[in-house]
Amino acid sequence: MSIVRPFAGLRPPKDKVLKVACPPYDVVNSKEARAYAEGNPLSFFHVSRPEIDLPGVDEHAPEVYQKGVANLAQFKKDGTLVADSKPCFYLYRQKMGDHAQVGLVAGASVDEYQSGLIKKHELTRADKEDDRTQHIDLLNANDEPVFLTYPARKTLDALVAKHTAKAPIYDFTTEDKIGHTFWVVDGAEDIAAFEKEFKGIAALYVADGHHRSAAASRVRELNKQRHGAQHTGKEEYNFFLAVIFPDDQMQIMDYNRVVKDLNGLTPDEFKKKVEAKFTWEHTEQKKPTRLHQFGMYLDGHWHMLTAKPGTFDEKDPVAVLDVSILQENLLRPILGIGDPRKDKRIDFVGGIRGMGELEKRVGSGEMKVAFSMFPTRIDQLLAIADAGQIMPPKSTWFEPKLRSGLVVHEF
Repeated sequence: MSIVRPFAGLRPPKDKVLKVACPPYDVVNSKEARAYAEGNPLSFFHVSRPEIDLPGVDEHAPEVYQKGVANLAQFKKDGTLVADSKPCFYLYRQKMGDHAQVGLVAGASVDEYQSGLIKKHELTRADKEDDRTQHIDLLNANDEPVFLTYPARKTLDALVAKHTAKAPIYDFTTEDKIGHTFWVVDGAEDIAAFEKEFKGIAALYVADGHHRSAAASRVRELNKQRHGAQHTGKEEYNFFLAVIFPDDQMQIMDYNRVVKDLNGLTPDEFKKKVEAKFTWEHTEQKKPTRLHQFGMYLDGHWHMLTAKPGTFDEKDPVAVLDVSILQENLLRPILGIGDPRKDKRIDFVGGIRGMGELEKRVGSGEMKVAFSMFPTRIDQLLAIADAGQIMPPKSTWFEPKLRSGLVVHEF
């Protein structure tokens, strides 16, 4: 059973939405956010990345979090964001090229997150959790959604299709040529129909937003302590902002690797060690076309590596991942990358940037070798979450990214 809850969203008027909407806080740094919002006082980055209004101040300084609070209050005061008059669900469609996905925007249950009915597949970093916890707690709102998924259901697809056939409240295209369409579902019978459908879903899965969901859980505990005996479990802080998509609409792109050096090896020594676990083929092909195959860019040329049978455990849902195979058979033993979360010699490049980005970083001399990956499949993610296991870092890159600023969930 999955509990979803409607809420009275705080959102921009139709004529302001294109100015307000911005990328998620965690796909840009402060400099990029400041440049994106330059000349646009309505950009939601003023809330999600308020350090852009305090040049020279550390992004985690207390005054930055307070600036976010002030900016959100100002947006409410001047009508940049306006609260709906009653609790609603929302539907959010994104279109990127030929790919389209439609998710329900709702409050997801912190209780279900804590009990494991909303399943995770990644570890979180304490510093990022601390940042989002303080941000959400002081805002007294979820300003950005968690990206959830569920096993697709035809009856739910039909319900979604019924509502997306109606006129949307927003319909716009952003600078990255991604279409964003948004509907309000405010009828009592329609809300009840969505609630009933989700009660038939055994579990939800965090696709993207592990730090936001972990922070929401921590904020609930803080509020629970503050309310003491008055806490009922029904307050808005017991739910977090989510957009929930069926698994058959998920688009996971490759998450590629670049490494600064060959760990003291000559190219010939490196090749000899690699060939113990992989077949090595010179090729014009840049991207792998199947699981357990890896593109490699070295010394201005592309090569294709294929994992040899017996070099990984096919029955282990984590060990069988391509990111695990590359890590355990090449990056760790040959290139000395023990912990890819902390090692400064490795970096990660989302597939949205293309193979040219890998060639550029190696060709510039910044990096020595690049590896292009076959995308992790959604069924692999679900299997790992179902098994209560954790995926290696940087295993999935979801596209398109959810835009921030379309709706805020206030407590």
